[in-house]
Amino acid sequence: MRVVFAFDSFKGTLNAHQACREAAEAWRIVCPSADVVEFPLADGGEGTQQVLLEHLEGEEFKIDVHDPIGRPVRASYGWCRGSRTGLVEMAAASGLTLLADEERNPLVTSTYGTGELLRAIMARKPRRILLAVGGSATVDGGVGAAKALGWKFLDDKGTEIQPGGGCLAKLADIVCPLTDFPEIEVLCDVTNPLTGPNGAARVFGPQKGATVAMVEQLEAGLERLAEVVQKSLGVEITKLAGGGAAGGLAAGAVAFMGAKLKRGIDVVMDTTGFDDAVRSADWVVTGEGRFDTQSLQGKVVSGVLARTKKVNPGARIAVLAGRVDGSMERTHDTGFDYVDAITPMDMPFDEAKARPAELLRLSVNRFCPLSARA
Repeated sequence: MRVVFAFDSFKGTLNAHQACREAAEAWRIVCPSADVVEFPLADGGEGTQQVLLEHLEGEEFKIDVHDPIGRPVRASYGWCRGSRTGLVEMAAASGLTLLADEERNPLVTSTYGTGELLRAIMARKPRRILLAVGGSATVDGGVGAAKALGWKFLDDKGTEIQPGGGCLAKLADIVCPLTDFPEIEVLCDVTNPLTGPNGAARVFGPQKGATVAMVEQLEAGLERLAEVVQKSLGVEITKLAGGGAAGGLAAGAVAFMGAKLKRGIDVVMDTTGFDDAVRSADWVVTGEGRFDTQSLQGKVVSGVLARTKKVNPGARIAVLAGRVDGSMERTHDTGFDYVDAITPMDMPFDEAKARPAELLRLSVNRFCPLSARA
């Protein structure tokens, strides 16, 4: 039997590599005759840079940049010398986890630090940059990142606007830098547009600390940004599928860097050779922190399901997730052959967070004998 473990990270507990390693080791103990493969994945969110660096034989470099509220922070980017490819995980500089709860305020948080990471890579003359945009603390439409790359954003008096989404409504003009950008691919795991009821402010703003009033202010700012981008640059960014990712950084990257928006899980799978890994598998086991309806919309588990069914229709597919939404427990409704919640329903999250490896191994112990009979 050939089993491939293809986990995403379990946010706040195990990264994708750790999860795959723990599960594989548990499987080898219970089912020692199996051919077990560890294949960590990501979808443009947490851990994407680490996964891609491993497969592209790249190096990680740390530099001093600015966090979402302008404080110094040490952040890393990836550089693959052979292919001249740069990797940036925007959460390293502009991520929500860099802020305490009381510091979360998308009216003032900025993607400037992400732009500093991109600037460092551009100094190396890359052919291609992959920008993973999950986990942001910002709703600034990518204006902060663009400022770090030389763009100027002016109010009606010709003064540069302040950082953060709260000042976008004052935008009157945009001044372009004399910069040639390489091919940039933004790795998204959502399809939300920049504005509107499903846009960056209304859907993601509250997750980043925005009140109801702040959401409306952010929405007005993003609408103004799109209007000025259309007028000054001739680029329409309002309705781009995925443009609302990372508080509109995705749309901003299209406007200010000529970027293309890509489905993150597809780019990661293509880059890492996922198809070859699962072509002869009997079981493919995936998972993440929470398995719910959003998991089937561009996340790792949905990518594993679709791609495995395409290249190896006979393979069975399992999900081991930290928590499983009740509606997802019926496997015939999801397309998966087995679904298991790693954390017992009555276990507090703090306790589960302290025992992630143990709980994952117990889940594997429950599943392995069943898989042998399936």
